[in-house]
Amino acid sequence: MSDSHHFSDAERAAIYRAIAERRDMRHFLPDPIDPIILKRLLSAAHQAPSVGLMQPWRFIRITDTQLRSTIASMVEEERHRTAEALAERGDEFMRLKVEGIRKCGELLVAALSDQREQHIFGRRTLPEMDLASVACAIQNLWLAARAEGLGMGWVSLFDPIQLAQLLNMPEGSKPVAILCLGHVEAFYPAPMLKLEGWAEERPLQELLFHNRWNS
Repeated sequence: MSDSHHFSDAERAAIYRAIAERRDMRHFLPDPIDPIILKRLLSAAHQAPSVGLMQPWRFIRITDTQLRSTIASMVEEERHRTAEALAERGDEFMRLKVEGIRKCGELLVAALSDQREQHIFGRRTLPEMDLASVACAIQNLWLAARAEGLGMGWVSLFDPIQLAQLLNMPEGSKPVAILCLGHVEAFYPAPMLKLEGWAEERPLQELLFHNRWNS
């Protein structure tokens, strides 16, 4: 079998390194991101696969400082609600740093577009494939950022209806992620939640089945 389609050893190693060293970052330096690099990152996100080529992702770049502060306050409110819902782990959760909205160099909101119902191809039985497509775009952005030496954090502690109203989003659209992007002093040697003792990663062999579920 021809192996002419594979990348060089160095290129493959770089891809696997970016995957292995990607981290959900919460600590950022306030330095700005080079606009040329930011454009490259967003272009990488836009090259993500999407079901039926519907490209349901929309990115809102937050450049207004007051708007950024309002979003940070919304996230803090939800952080307290989450701590209450976690009951006995609430205090432990509140000790975690779960967002870097106020300090990161760039703040983006990734959202599902409106009028998605017109896209039937690939979604008739799995309508959530639009969300899967947005997740692919976010992952592209994440890996490209790591390759550029930039950190990214995915914040999901927010009320999507409240955030959609704040950003004047059309009916039918939905924000799915607040993305903190920026320079970092260092990348975590392992996932932050593992380092903080919140959770442990499960090995692949526990999550890989053969022919039937759990077999």
